[in-house]
Amino acid sequence: MTPLQKNILNAVKRRPMTLRELQNNLQVDNSRLRTSVSAMVATGELSMRNGTYAPGFATYVNANAPETIPCTLVKLAARFGFASRDDGEGDIFIPGRALHGAMPQDKINVKLFDHPRVEGSSEGEVVEVTVPNNRFAGTVCLSEDGRLAVEPDGCRDVKFLLAKQGSEGVHLGDKVGFLITHRGNRHSDHRAAVVEKFGSSDYASECAKAILYGRNVRLEFPPEVLEEAHAYDDATIDPTEAAKRLDLRGIPIFTIDSAETKDIDDAISLQKLDDGYELGVHIADVSHYVRPGSALDEEAFERATSIYYADKVIPMLPTQLSNGICSLNEGEDRLAFSCLMRLDENGEIRSYKFVKSVICSRVKGVYKEINALLEPEEGADLTDLQTKYAAVLDQLPVMDELYRKRLILRKARGGMDIESNEAKLVMDENGRCVDIVKRDRGTSECMIEEFMLLANQCAANAGRTNKVPFVYRVHEAPDAEKMEKLSATLLACGLNAKFKNPIPTQLELAALLDETRDQPIQIPVHTGILRSMQKARYAPQPLGHYGLVLADYAHFTSPIRRYPDLAIHRILSEMLTGASASQLQKDFNEFAQQASEKSSKQEVAAVRIERDVEDLYKAEYMHGHLGEVYTGTVAGITPRGVFVELDNTVEGFVPAAQLCKGEPQVIDGVSMLDPLTGKSWMLGSSMKIQVAAADVALGRIDFEYMVE
Repeated sequence: MTPLQKNILNAVKRRPMTLRELQNNLQVDNSRLRTSVSAMVATGELSMRNGTYAPGFATYVNANAPETIPCTLVKLAARFGFASRDDGEGDIFIPGRALHGAMPQDKINVKLFDHPRVEGSSEGEVVEVTVPNNRFAGTVCLSEDGRLAVEPDGCRDVKFLLAKQGSEGVHLGDKVGFLITHRGNRHSDHRAAVVEKFGSSDYASECAKAILYGRNVRLEFPPEVLEEAHAYDDATIDPTEAAKRLDLRGIPIFTIDSAETKDIDDAISLQKLDDGYELGVHIADVSHYVRPGSALDEEAFERATSIYYADKVIPMLPTQLSNGICSLNEGEDRLAFSCLMRLDENGEIRSYKFVKSVICSRVKGVYKEINALLEPEEGADLTDLQTKYAAVLDQLPVMDELYRKRLILRKARGGMDIESNEAKLVMDENGRCVDIVKRDRGTSECMIEEFMLLANQCAANAGRTNKVPFVYRVHEAPDAEKMEKLSATLLACGLNAKFKNPIPTQLELAALLDETRDQPIQIPVHTGILRSMQKARYAPQPLGHYGLVLADYAHFTSPIRRYPDLAIHRILSEMLTGASASQLQKDFNEFAQQASEKSSKQEVAAVRIERDVEDLYKAEYMHGHLGEVYTGTVAGITPRGVFVELDNTVEGFVPAAQLCKGEPQVIDGVSMLDPLTGKSWMLGSSMKIQVAAADVALGRIDFEYMVE
């Protein structure tokens, strides 16, 4: 708590005060006071009622609560919730009567029931809210008695009445940001006040703004960060610094990205040798500009990653760096951190070295254009492309050759190639989604991914073999219980999924992926295998990467948009100066631990935001296609109904009541049977549907089954 916040709290403890009374009492700047008061209301340190502020409810104390478990409430519905244990031991089911008004992201203490309704399950009661979360986004609605209320995002059928003050001008269906200004012992007793108005929930762009608000995403950079960034307005590299580095400007280096990319942090070069290849992966030297202890570094650490959604980006670094001096723009000299690798005739790494360099990209390559050059269509006129890529054209066949050899090695070790069905959202000038296209990866996308993987592998090897603190990208072996369930599911789908051991080898899983590729069953099988895996994360220990089948792996290649990459650049830079392992451990042990934990947490949050926002835009697009008929693939089966995925990656729900006249029978999680009619539907089978509803605010699409 800041000194000003302490003074505010002391003042309102004497008597409730309005904002004007607080300003007169404390004699502080009005904007500073408003900011502090809003923050204190959000954290529950203050409560606001009828325009006056009083001490809040930051802690509900229950001294007689023995054997409680610290948790975070992670899901809330009208009649239940789930709390995630802080010790990582799983989730606890909380019945509605036992929630006592707790809200998502509240820090709570939970007491387990001695006799849960389901034997062996964890079920309990909230006995204490230690740190409340009062900041939410939601949709304006009506309460049961017709009064204006708000439903928090992700909390269906939970509604809070809106206080009149601060809620003027809001309309039914508006997306808003709000604060809980008063808490009761039940959700129906909570009261809320609107603090941000975004617009109609019919528009995905407004709903996206609400999601960002509700997840506390930092949209603007603080003044001190912008002040440091302005030092790089229209910046060029320092000639004195360039003179200290390996000068690679004479080598034909170039970048390959999507056409719209503005934050370009990786470039490549390749030379064919008599006995193999020399591959250069040249990465923007962000660590030269973002120094430890600077405002830029502290902000980058907090954000930990850029967030990409629709046609927008919330960058980790200000544009002066991300799109400017750190971006490897065509024809501009840039400071880089290069990984220079020697590979043998089969594509195996023989040696590598990391060097600080100065480079100049010859051309901004575009995936689509490179693919056209590598795999030209019959009769295509490539004259313009050949002219554009003239400086690097002779490298392309060599790159393709090396990639093919690397692909053989990856398959031999069991590297898994899971089809993820990514979508590209096509936006109009008003920011509305007008098309959804399945994002297909061509040769150049896969080629660049493989070359980046090589550099990442070398970086991790350097950290591990030199026994220095590091931030590794780790992916641990899957859980045996999940694998057993996966095996049963795949067997029920008619696949040969009897693994020799409880945890299958990567080769066994890779074989299943290949067997089902481009088959109707591909979507559920690939998705099922992906969901049965552990989540990749960052860690200071070299635990290896199960999915890639690599002992050494880290993230080195994207320091503009990922903090772990920036972190290991900093460590590798110190290694190049000759710092001893003991000195590096002293300087970076704690840093590596903190960067790993923070980056893992922020990555999960960013991925969730990107997926949730994508769902909004998909619903917006499908809302314009209500009543249209499509044929999709059954991608998921539950007792409530089935999920159907269309060719454009849109997924919708068909209720079981539309499919079955009798009580639906779900068999092994892979098929649904109607016992009265004998009809059945299985994962991977096709289904004709009609678009029945598309709720943009919820990112939900409902399909109606069309009898064929």
